[in-house]
Amino acid sequence: MLNNKNITLHAPLEGPLLPLDQVPDPVFAGGSLGNGIAIDPLNDCLQAPCAGTVIHLAKTLHALTLRADNGAEILMHIGLDSVQLQGRGFEALVANGERVERGQPLIRFDLDLVAQHCTSLITVIILSNSSDYRLLPRTTRSVTLGAPLLDVIPNADLGTVKAASTGETVRASARVAHHGGLHARPAALLRQTAQGFSSHAELHFNGQVAALNSLVAIMGLGVGEQDEVDIVCSGADSAAALQALVAAVSTATVGEQHAAPTVSSLSKPVANLEPGILNGVCASPGLASGPLARLDAIRLPQDSGGHPPGPQHQALDDALASVKRAIEADLQQLQQGDAAAIFAAHLALLDDPSLVDAARQRIDQGTAASHAWSQAIDAQCAILKALDKPLLAERANDLQDLQQRVLRALLGETRELDLPPSAIIVAHELTPSDLLLLDQHAVAGLCMVAGGATSHVAILARARGLPCLVALGTDLMNLQAGQVLVVDADQARLETAPDAERLAQVAQLRQQHQQRRAEQQAAAQSSAQTRDGRLIEVAANVASAAEAAQALRQGADGVGLLRTEFLFVDRHTAPDEQEQRGAYQAVLDAMADRPVIIRTIDVGGDKQLDYLPLPHEANPVLGLRGIRLGQLRPELLDQQLRALLQVSPQRRCRIMLPMVSEVDELLAIRQRLDHLAAELGISQRAELGVMIEVPAAALLAERLAEHADFFSIGTNDLSQYTLAMDRDHAGLAARVDALHPALLRLIELTCQGAARHGRWVGVCGALASDPLATAVLVGLGVSELSVSAPQVGEIKARVRQLDSRECRTFSQQLLGLSSARAVRQACQDFAVRPTHPRHSPLSTEQ
Repeated sequence: MLNNKNITLHAPLEGPLLPLDQVPDPVFAGGSLGNGIAIDPLNDCLQAPCAGTVIHLAKTLHALTLRADNGAEILMHIGLDSVQLQGRGFEALVANGERVERGQPLIRFDLDLVAQHCTSLITVIILSNSSDYRLLPRTTRSVTLGAPLLDVIPNADLGTVKAASTGETVRASARVAHHGGLHARPAALLRQTAQGFSSHAELHFNGQVAALNSLVAIMGLGVGEQDEVDIVCSGADSAAALQALVAAVSTATVGEQHAAPTVSSLSKPVANLEPGILNGVCASPGLASGPLARLDAIRLPQDSGGHPPGPQHQALDDALASVKRAIEADLQQLQQGDAAAIFAAHLALLDDPSLVDAARQRIDQGTAASHAWSQAIDAQCAILKALDKPLLAERANDLQDLQQRVLRALLGETRELDLPPSAIIVAHELTPSDLLLLDQHAVAGLCMVAGGATSHVAILARARGLPCLVALGTDLMNLQAGQVLVVDADQARLETAPDAERLAQVAQLRQQHQQRRAEQQAAAQSSAQTRDGRLIEVAANVASAAEAAQALRQGADGVGLLRTEFLFVDRHTAPDEQEQRGAYQAVLDAMADRPVIIRTIDVGGDKQLDYLPLPHEANPVLGLRGIRLGQLRPELLDQQLRALLQVSPQRRCRIMLPMVSEVDELLAIRQRLDHLAAELGISQRAELGVMIEVPAAALLAERLAEHADFFSIGTNDLSQYTLAMDRDHAGLAARVDALHPALLRLIELTCQGAARHGRWVGVCGALASDPLATAVLVGLGVSELSVSAPQVGEIKARVRQLDSRECRTFSQQLLGLSSARAVRQACQDFAVRPTHPRHSPLSTEQ
């Protein structure tokens, strides 16, 4: 348990000191395991830096964690990558649970063996529960064995530490822009931001304080959207940390504002008054019928207590490691999107010191690891559910997911489900990992006693097209397995006793929907031509070779946008030329004989890379982004261009430049591309295009078309730059609509400028995926639409319904409307008109 006693850690080894950020291992250097220091050892025996208890001795004997009398937990890890020795060369001189005194020998090791077989002998000394303490170094040079090394000061005593020794303490207020407040994903963002600095960072709200290295502590404050919080940073880089954290708090992340569909605005179910009906809340729309199948959570028996702590700590360590590997494997499969963000937040929660420490304290009191973990989660869930914040209360579901996954690992349980076809899954509350499991079965719908329409399960259900009802109440659990149900999520009701006529009706409606989708998919491999014979290419936006292969199966005519950022982010060094070439070639190979547009790296501003330090920018979306970063760091762009020039065949590769705003930028890159091609001896090189995403590029389209081979319009950024509205701003996101007449005028101008030089124009922004906009884009002169892969068939079907001449007349009339809302209404009218009208639905402006 933490107390207010200061202690001094004495050097457990002799040798030169290194700051943690200079350790050649990203796990330690990044501070993800905690704050500390490193020693390059000259002796062969690790000694206790203070009095305490051994709470964890690695099976491979290369690492040991000691709990000091004031609760500080000191991890000492001998050598880098030394786990691979599997204990060879190490001799433990103490055991788990043993009390030791300062200077007592802990582990003896073979210096020569470790040096020859591991990355380095460097030994790290880390405070694993750093959120509760501050470390003050006694020296920064070499140390002798047993010399004073670090002062460990509990946070309660930090006020007595002078700024001169720790760095300045700074404070600022910020208003929370994240939709729904600081729930799991925004909290994970704050934690990740805080970990980028050495300073200690805290969040203050309503008289409570949370260290920013704990997701649970952050969520437990109950901070809602538009609440004002104080951020306090203390340390050498406190000013930079404060600036970054204020930006992270006050900037909503992409997609947050669209967490729930319109149908889920009903926050409470209607009372159950009609026999055979349970009313709930729609979390994902749709209609389904099928037999009930129950998915139950693990329930633990009573714990007798009195368990020796050592084996229980080890069991918890093993279970946490196992679940961490499983989540990392899930992330590899998911790659990007909402699901990936959800499980990335779960990964952060798994390392949360508030959770792990709470479980360890219970284990120290004799509780079994399974019960200690379960109780720690239950306590934190109770805190979240007690808050007057529905969205934060729903995030307790993420904790319950981790509770179940770790319990299964502790108990050795595997999940093998035997479900009837088209089952309606019933549970008290499903979790995100439940949905990953259910992906392997033909499930028709989901029903929950509790839960909410903005939960992570709801987000995943919508992505899978699964009808989902939540908040159905405890009566749901009284239904019998195998009982046939109808989930009418559009009407927010569960029918528990449908008759044969109703089941036949549901089957017919579902068949019509599935037939329509099947017809679209069956025709997806064919080209999309309008009724008057104009060909429109329908490509896909992808971020990997796996996504490209999926897009090909779904009928994509090519890749309209490969986001190369997937190669550069979430790593500590840039990919080299060979790695990039292999990744790009894999995408070309996955697309068979179809073209691939590859956008050069678009990072900078609000998308930072660990290995590419850039100055903080007050307006990141107006800063060093896209091609501007390529101009600042030409070696990075040259490496990417060389990799792109070496893929084969070059005729199927098209290079696209983001954030171009003037002709000289395009000319400079074209000359550079020609020079690199000559260096490599390449005569036939890829086409070079421009992404039209700033108004300047649209206004200069005719001049740019003299030197570009094609254009692709990025409507997401073009919208925010044209309307002067941040598309990630929680209060403005709904108004950033690419069907705004001003946007349509810029698209038309781009198409006109391209046509004068015989260039083609595509759209790769979100507007291309909107079936309502297809007629407008075709009418304005766009000849390629790059959409999300699952929508290829739908957009192709929409194109085939259109007459390009009618679209042209219609789109010209839209340019005279006064708002995006008026344009959308006109598009809806156009979509439901008779198939072959010779008149426009626009007679007067609505």
